[in-house]
Amino acid sequence: MSEAIKTDVLIIGAGPCGLFAVFELGLLDMKAHLVDILDKIGGQCAELYPEKPIYDIPGIPYVTGQGITDALLEQIKPFKPTFHLNEMVETIEKIGDPGFRITTDAGQIFECKVVVISAGGGSFQPKRPPVPGIEAYEGTSVFYAVRKMEQFRDKELLIVGGGDSALDWTLNLHPIAKRVTLLHRRDDFRAAPHSVEQMRALVRDGKMDLKIGQVTSLEGEGGQLTGAMMKGNDNAVSKIECDTLLPFFGLTMKLGPVANWGIKLENNLVPVETSAFESSVPGIFAIGDINTYPGKLKLILSGFHEGALMAQKAHRYVYPDKRLVFQYTTSSSSLQKKLGVN
Repeated sequence: MSEAIKTDVLIIGAGPCGLFAVFELGLLDMKAHLVDILDKIGGQCAELYPEKPIYDIPGIPYVTGQGITDALLEQIKPFKPTFHLNEMVETIEKIGDPGFRITTDAGQIFECKVVVISAGGGSFQPKRPPVPGIEAYEGTSVFYAVRKMEQFRDKELLIVGGGDSALDWTLNLHPIAKRVTLLHRRDDFRAAPHSVEQMRALVRDGKMDLKIGQVTSLEGEGGQLTGAMMKGNDNAVSKIECDTLLPFFGLTMKLGPVANWGIKLENNLVPVETSAFESSVPGIFAIGDINTYPGKLKLILSGFHEGALMAQKAHRYVYPDKRLVFQYTTSSSSLQKKLGVN
């Protein structure tokens, strides 16, 4: 067991909300360590949608999931956060008022005055379709996420699914792939209507294929796909020529050990009050998709707002005897000095 790392705040989850929390805490002289189960910084944005466009970040008309991650990392550089990746928080023990001892599955121990849970909806994993032997192709010609679009240039793609992810990647990869076939179990889609219209226009123009049915088996050797057998709604079986399969069957949320942290939960989410987004345990906050409250919107911008209010309350726990004076970064020379502004 390693020696305990002492810090003001431990943030569980290094997605956009966790990263921006570092900024808000840093402005108020609070140091943070971040723990994430993934092997990279950025949460779902970096893991599942690194090249997917995001259009609703205030003041930024367009940015990718990786782009917003990179920008946030640049923004929080002055506060020198420490990241602990490939680790999962297993236990949170109350040791003071406030005060917590946190242990990860890697045996690392943290002691802090404030805990911020920004773990999205928990640990997300793509759902594996019920196709026999699909494991043999995973990572070689079957992929559950698009991390680099260029990887699919000149490929014969079979995309399976009917939601936003399936339609988004059908449209985004169509210009660079050799051929795209979209397969869904019914001719009705859960994706944005505009995306469905664009897809149908490509089909009408003969620029891609749409099949209705389900994958029943895969063909290929050594992990390299050569085709997929599909069963149509009329029970007819046919082969789809493809060398790459992208199944988008949604995500499975694994709450993991959050349920054992002594925090009140509501439908696998952390209910919070809305003045500071504090959980049922004083000193433990929840921001981003992991929390719930009346009127909650699961948007990155909402998580940013939650992080800002969280930091104001966290300051009381970290510096109980220090009066907090609200300042603006545009006019405060002391805040600008912390940010390294000349």
